[in-house]
Amino acid sequence: MSLYSIENPVFLAYAIAVAISALKLMGQGWVTVALMMRKGRGFASPEDLRPGALNRVPDPAKLAPDPDVERSRRMHRNDLENIPGFVFAGFVFVAVDPPYALAVVCFAGFVIARALHAWAYAGAKGHETRATFYTVGSLIVIFMALWSLGALLF
Repeated sequence: MSLYSIENPVFLAYAIAVAISALKLMGQGWVTVALMMRKGRGFASPEDLRPGALNRVPDPAKLAPDPDVERSRRMHRNDLENIPGFVFAGFVFVAVDPPYALAVVCFAGFVIARALHAWAYAGAKGHETRATFYTVGSLIVIFMALWSLGALLF
């Protein structure tokens, strides 16, 4: 059996976690777009003012920042900074064939930490709350990378 087969329960858990993380990452971009369209503000670039099918009435006010759009944009940027590290570290982690229970705790822990981080960010919770969930997810990725290095080198 290949380590990278859905017959391998560790890979299956990884694949589920990556799919959920990808949906979160891509979904946040769509949330940002929906907020920009609904509020008519927070557009990112001057060329966004060119007339088109979705922008029949260009208005320079559309480039003005909007707090909700900016919050969503920061959430998306945060996902872009954190989810790829999980995907890469998790891929190598699967390759070293960790114990199933450990893998599930790591994969589910990361996904849950990212979901709670999004909840804290979207709800404008205090920095300490958001930082706690970031830290949990980050430490999981660091742990997986260190575990993998240990297995590969020793």
